[in-house]
Order: sequence, then structure tokens, then C-alpha cells
Amino acid sequence: MHTRNQPAGPLSLGIDTGGTYTDAVLFSEAAGAMAKAKALTTRHDLAVGIAGAVDAVLAESGIDPARIGLVSMSTTLATNALVEGQGGRVALVMVGFSEADLARDGLRTALGADPVIFLPGGHDVHGNETPLDMEALESELDALGRSVSAFAVCAYFAVRNPAHEIAVRERVREATGLPVTASHELSSRLGGPRRALTTLLNARLVSLIDRLIAATETFLQDRGISAPLMVVRGDGALVSAGFARQRPIETILSGPAASLVGARHMTGLDDAIVSDIGGTTTDVAVLDKGRPRIDPEGATVGGFRTMVEAVAMRTFGLGGDSEIGLEEGALDPRLVLGPRRLVPLSLAAHLHGRVVLEGLERQLRQPNPGRFDGRFAFRAGIPDRFAAGLSQAEEKLYGRIGPEPVALDGLLTSTAQLATLNRLVSRGLVHIAGFTPSDAAHVLGRQETWNREAARLGAGLFARRRDGRGQAIADTPEALCKRVLAALARRSAEVIFETAFAEDGMDGPATVAHALVRRAVDGEKGIARFSLTLDRPVIGLGASAPLHYARLGDLVGSECIVPADTDVANALGAVVGQVRVSAEARVSQPNEGLFRVSAGTTIRDFPDEEAAMAFAQETIRRIARERAEAAGAEEARTVLENDIRAATVEGQRKFIEAIVTAVASGRPRIAQ
Repeated sequence: MHTRNQPAGPLSLGIDTGGTYTDAVLFSEAAGAMAKAKALTTRHDLAVGIAGAVDAVLAESGIDPARIGLVSMSTTLATNALVEGQGGRVALVMVGFSEADLARDGLRTALGADPVIFLPGGHDVHGNETPLDMEALESELDALGRSVSAFAVCAYFAVRNPAHEIAVRERVREATGLPVTASHELSSRLGGPRRALTTLLNARLVSLIDRLIAATETFLQDRGISAPLMVVRGDGALVSAGFARQRPIETILSGPAASLVGARHMTGLDDAIVSDIGGTTTDVAVLDKGRPRIDPEGATVGGFRTMVEAVAMRTFGLGGDSEIGLEEGALDPRLVLGPRRLVPLSLAAHLHGRVVLEGLERQLRQPNPGRFDGRFAFRAGIPDRFAAGLSQAEEKLYGRIGPEPVALDGLLTSTAQLATLNRLVSRGLVHIAGFTPSDAAHVLGRQETWNREAARLGAGLFARRRDGRGQAIADTPEALCKRVLAALARRSAEVIFETAFAEDGMDGPATVAHALVRRAVDGEKGIARFSLTLDRPVIGLGASAPLHYARLGDLVGSECIVPADTDVANALGAVVGQVRVSAEARVSQPNEGLFRVSAGTTIRDFPDEEAAMAFAQETIRRIARERAEAAGAEEARTVLENDIRAATVEGQRKFIEAIVTAVASGRPRIAQ
């Protein structure tokens, strides 16, 4: 992209921190995208990747950094962490719940080996309390403060009365100084275990998003950019960095949501399926009448259904850096892609040089393929305090892994150690390098970013692997790489159809696995022929979209549009969005003639419905406006919606409950 004449007025800087790349774009309302750049995401120190992309944009545009009036960022870090099962160790405090509640909504699975404490207490549906007893927490606080990175607190019916969550939160903060997430801060919806799950995941992500925002703020300060910093939320709205720091769970699907806003801006299409392929994930969503569809049940990421309002986005562990495996037990095994991300061998060699190449060459000289061929481990480079709570076996193995890649065939001596290594990877402490579709693209000359020699050596090792007949699965590295890229295109079509079927109310995975659908996608010829088409075009996003989506239109039976600035769609979407926050008040009737308003932390009783409704509307309008200002809105416009539930009994109207929702929205503040 060529730098254009510099327009008048403030400029916006959009940044997208993805799993593999960090993108930056300089945008003006008058001139559009003025300059764009990419740099590798540096997970151990995110500021390095951000600096690489932003400095390149500033150099290309030649503008004075002080002219930037707004910085806005989207990120796939939270999404990737949940998909890959990563995040800090968290203590979950459940008030008024029992052990049996862990079995609901995937809470026990999400908790894993992290500690949980049950306290007597909580409230009923009208906000009346059961006395809180913190004795069990007090006895554990000191030890937990040294072994976890954050706390999550969820109390029974906290959405009707958050007093017990607030009491626990304040005590934990006072005793440990660690971040604490309380469930009522994240959702006003009923369903304790799912709210606890959402709170747990939020607490896991706090340190991750905090590091990202701190790195960005430090970098901007160093460059003399004093503009407000905004972050894209999962529903496509913008919020201030401070707001996102407290509620990082709301940034899951931030990158994909920004890409939808960017796709709409770049193509002008109101109705489309947007498929965004990155290094780690492919994110598919539907644009309807110019707006992304919002998931009414809450976002699902990494197999967990949360209470986060976000775009109805389906996230698949499929990308340029997906792990490649072979189907188990088949005579002619298919290639299996994802869901785990590996560091491509070409990138590992680009970053670490000869140590990777020599390891691959040594393995190729072996007469027979080895189980760990083409695999290396190295430390992620995050601070040592995040390694708290490792088992003895994990600590011993972690001690043998350093910043330089070490081949797994020399590192691991038993199958049990592979499980130990995988736990270190899931904690985000260690990266695995291996053969990926990005490597296949390098071998075939379709990508020239990193080290092609390492990619070809890795492909050669993989091609030696045996099928069910004991034959090598490919004759040459090139033949294997063509199969890999074809498999990625084929899987991309599958995930788009899976999303379309699910949006149409069907079981997406089961339908796309049906023999008739598979025949239609593969274009198999027979007496009975099947074809499958979409009712709208596909917008292909992501730096590798021009490569991987070249044949996608044929596979999905619809036009596939890859916009010119597709590689920075997320960064562009980050700066053209709006701040939008909502707040909810409830009016209930605990007793005849008593109307109770619950709005935020305020609970008040009234003798009649009219007075209660007026107070609920006034209070929630103020809360929404304050939240919008805290989220960075310039002049928020507030819209109220009343949902009054009543019944007629023997000709008399009976009030049951009312929900008053306030939505405040506006453009972000821009530094002049």
C-alpha cells in the first residue's frame, strides 16, 4: 500500500495482536487506510511485536506520532488461550453452592486441577441472604496467595444481590493483592455454574490481557502517542483498556469481531459469511443486514459455553500453524489438522537458526522414522512466577527446556513424559515446533516469509511416516505438501458449511459429516450427483486467505471475495467501531404489594410498581451512561427497553417481573 497525501484531522491507529502476527494500520476518516504493516507476535514480550508493526506503519506514512488521536486494538490472545487450554492457575470460590454444581455446564472440566473452595452463604431469588461464613477461605488464603495468579468468586443468586461476592472479593484482595473477578461484574444472567465458568475463565485471562495492555501502553508512551487506548470486545464494540483489563473474558472473539466490522467496511456487503483464517484458528460468522449475528446463548470457545455476549462466531482449531497428524488405524490415513497450534519449523529455524536444521538433518539420516521426528520444544519466555504450582515431574522437565529449541527425541525418555510436556504446553510455559501448513506453503514456494530449508526437511520427515500397509504416506516432500494444502482448503469449506447448517438450526457437525454432504463438497461423480451452495458470498479474511481460499469458491458453490486489505481486516475493524455497553435492572415482587429493584449493587423496595419502574429506569440509565464513559465513549446515547412480565388472573393483572435494559453507545473519545 502506498502512502497517500496526509489528510487533515486526527488519525487512528489500529493494532491486532494475533497468535502468529501483529498487524497495524493507520486510518483516517477522509483517506481510509493510509499505511499497514505486519510483525511476528512475540508471546514472551508482546511489546516487541507491537513495536515492529507500528514502527513500520509510522515509517511508511511519515506522520508525526503526536497526530494520532485514537489507538484501538483487537486480539486473538484470549480466544487462542481458551482454545489451547492455556491461562493462569486460578482459585475458584463458590458461595452457597455444593460439589455437585461442578458437574454442570462443563465447570469441573474447565477447573481441571485448579483449587476450589465452597463457602456457606448466597441469596435467594429475591435477594434475601443466607449468612456468609468465610472460615474455610481464611484458612487457605495464605497458601493460595502463593500458588495461584488470580481468584474467581461466584455466589448463589449474586445477580440479585452481589453483597457476598463483594465481601469475598475485598477480603481476598486485602489478603493477597491478587486480581479477583466476581461473577456479578460479568453477567446479570441466572445460571450459577455457567456464571462460575465464565468468571473462572475471566480470572485465567487477567494476567494475559494485562501484559498485552501494559506492553501496548508502554510502547505508545515511548513513541510520544498520548491517545486513548481502546480494545475491541467480542460483540464488535470498543471499550477502554482499563475496562478490558477488569473483564478480559469479554475480549474472547475480539479479533474475529473486529474482522467482521472490517469485512463490512471493506466490502460494503450487508449479507455474507465471513471466514477469517489465522495461524491458530479459523473463525466463521454470518453478516445479516449489515450487522454480525450475536449469539443469544453466549459465546462458545474451546468447548466451553460462556455468558459473554459476543458475535455468533464459530471458532475452529484450524489455521496455517495447525498441528498435522495422521488418522489413527486407517489403511489410507487422512491428514488431520489441528486443533493445537505448533510453531512452524520454518519459523523456528528463522528465529533459532542451525539448531533446528541440524536436528532435522540428524533425524533424516536415521534409517527409520521416529515417533518424535520433526518436533522441538522451547520455553515460551514468560516470567518464572507463572510457573507456580508445577508438579515435581513438570518442574524437572521444565528445567531441561531452555529458550533454544531441543529435539523431542533427545528430551523425552518415556510416554509419561509426553503427557508432562503437554501439560507445560497447556500452561503456556512451553512451545512445540513441528510441521504445519505454513511449512507446506514454504516448500511449494507459495509463502516466502521464513526458512524454506527447515520446512522441506520437516516435510521429508513427515512423508516417511507409514500408512496401514507400512508404505510411506507420500513419495516426495512436495507431494505431501500439496495434500496438506488441499486438506486445509477442504476443511475450510467444511467449517463454513458447518456454521451455515448450525445457523439454520441443524446439528452443524453431524450434518457436515453426512455422506451426502461429503460427496457434494468433494464433487464425487455418480449416478446420483449432489451439489451444495450458500445463499450469500464468502468474505475471506486473513494474511493467508489469498493462498488457502483460492479454490474455496468451487468447494462452497458461492463467490469467495478476498478484499485487498484482508491481511489487516482486524486492525482496520478495530478503529472503525463504536463503544457500546449495556446494563440491566430487575423489578421483582417478593411479597404482595412490595416491588424490589435490583440494579448494579443497588437494591431498593417500593410500595407500587410505577415508582419501582421509574427508579429502575433512572438508575440503569445512569449506570449504562457511567459504564459507557468508563469504556471510553465521547457522548453516549442511551436507549431503554422494558420487558414487563405480567399475567391476568380472574380478570386482574398480576405483576410477575420486569427487566429494564439500557444500551449506551457512541464513538470513542479522540485526543485532539
